[in-house]
Amino acid sequence: MKKTYSVTGMTCGHCAGAVTEEIGALDGVESVEVDLVAGGTSAVHVTSTAPLDDAAVAAAVDEAGNYQVVS
Repeated sequence: MKKTYSVTGMTCGHCAGAVTEEIGALDGVESVEVDLVAGGTSAVHVTSTAPLDDAAVAAAVDEAGNYQVVS
């Protein structure tokens, strides 16, 4: 399954790496790709083996730093 999340607060490659690492640690996640828009809303594409709990993804993004999933 593939799903794209909109994430704010990322400004650099380090930010994208932190978000990738936290989401990647969730059960069932196969890959995470970030289309970074520094200072704007970045697209985070997640491929997983099953549907992910959106709250768990949002919590992982929050754990990565001062970032937030927006709808």
